[in-house]
Amino acid sequence: MIRFVRFWLPPVLWMGSIFWGSGDSLSIHHTSRFLVPFIHWLFPALGDHDVAVVQVCVRKAAHMTEYAILTLLFWRATNQTQLGSVRIWPARLAWASWGLAVLYAATDEFHQTFVPSREGSVRDALIDTCGASLAIGALWALGHLRHRWIRRDAGT
Repeated sequence: MIRFVRFWLPPVLWMGSIFWGSGDSLSIHHTSRFLVPFIHWLFPALGDHDVAVVQVCVRKAAHMTEYAILTLLFWRATNQTQLGSVRIWPARLAWASWGLAVLYAATDEFHQTFVPSREGSVRDALIDTCGASLAIGALWALGHLRHRWIRRDAGT
């Protein structure tokens, strides 16, 4: 039970927050109430069309970020080894973490088809997938730079 709480509860809670955000509460109608004035405050010279473009970019960046975080949480849950150890890159666990995040992205977009103020979108699922991919790529690159991963044939 302690292992579940320590490793699997964080991704489950994050999935719950994504599910909550996929409802009406974080739809474009609600977020534009604070996001549009903030963009106008940051860039007072922008016209309404440009503000709308920035708003969409911010929302899509949020999609990528939330699924990058979910992927890293899945990675942590599936890869419960000592972080400081040097070992072979666990590609199977990386793919599993990525796959779980992508699967959840698909179910999240399906959920949005039932919310009147939202719409499910394959494009958004692909954006979420990009966030998951960036997280795994960054994890591999950071581990490689810190010499955490060895080549599979290094021991032979």
